[in-house]
Amino acid sequence: MAPLFTPQEKQISVAFVCLGNICRSPMAEAIFKHKVQQLGYADYFNRIDSYGTASYHVGESPDRRSAATCRKHGVPVNHRAQQIRPNDFRSFDYVIAMDQSVLDDLRYMKPRDSKAVVELFGHWNDETGRKIMELSDIVEDPYYGGIHGFEHNYNQICYFSDQFLNQEVGSLD
Repeated sequence: MAPLFTPQEKQISVAFVCLGNICRSPMAEAIFKHKVQQLGYADYFNRIDSYGTASYHVGESPDRRSAATCRKHGVPVNHRAQQIRPNDFRSFDYVIAMDQSVLDDLRYMKPRDSKAVVELFGHWNDETGRKIMELSDIVEDPYYGGIHGFEHNYNQICYFSDQFLNQEVGSLD
């Protein structure tokens, strides 16, 4: 499948959002950026970032377990937590939520004039992900669990990133 557009026609911007912006969304930002670079899609993107809906951790580095999981897989992480604001929706083509509660909050705060697509990251899941890999559409918060939750999130986010890039940018082949 050919790309849906060329870098000269349009660059897209993507924001990943979880509750506090220290576990899931900075991991999604890092993995997505890494895949975009690996696949040679950097010219298709003008901005990839992450946010939290709450201000609990603004200015903090990602959770050490989230960062360690990314580094274990060779994915660099460089982020400071920030809270999404209504005006941010005008800067992104996609605002991607990790879970239903975050999605509900984002849809509530999205300004009427924003054209951003606001969806769960699991929106880009497919039957292979659901049935064979047993991936839920929800990227669960691993904060209060062990390292295995971060590893599960890593696998989910990698798969959803591949699916997003395949469906929204072009073929990964």
